Amino acid sequence: MTDGTTSAVDTAPAGESALARLEREGDIAADYLEGLLDIADLDGDIDMDVEGDRALVSIVGEGDDRTLQRLVGQDGEVLEALQELTRLAVHRETGERSRLMLDVAGFRARKRAELAELGADAAERVKSTGEQVKLRPMTPFERKVVHDAVAAAGLRSESEGEEPQRCVVVLPA
Repeated sequence: MTDGTTSAVDTAPAGESALARLEREGDIAADYLEGLLDIADLDGDIDMDVEGDRALVSIVGEGDDRTLQRLVGQDGEVLEALQELTRLAVHRETGERSRLMLDVAGFRARKRAELAELGADAAERVKSTGEQVKLRPMTPFERKVVHDAVAAAGLRSESEGEEPQRCVVVLPA
């Protein structure tokens, strides 16, 4: 920039490792979420981690998680929106697209376990019948978890259809 200002991209450390970049994303997200919790007058702690190629940020309750359920919403709809807002906050600071994953009160962790079981069960049905199995429409996060579970069971799966009716099809070997 020629007017003497700098952008967040200009301030990113040169040669920053992937781990350092993801940890920085987590820090930015945590700051954003702490501000949001203050505005909403909600109590919660922020936990950060890095898994694979994405930062994981969790808001955990201090005892009773029911107060945080407002940040999850019905079927995680509020959580999805909050995740997108948090990704935008990270993008604003870094100038880079974030794949950050947000969890609130363990909702996504529980959902991940349920979906992994669904994927493993579908894989077993395909193995026993030799017929493909088409699952209900899912969000991108849900499909990713199911695809991973199917692959871990030694089978192949594909996504088919258009959003929001996109679903996973588990295929025989």
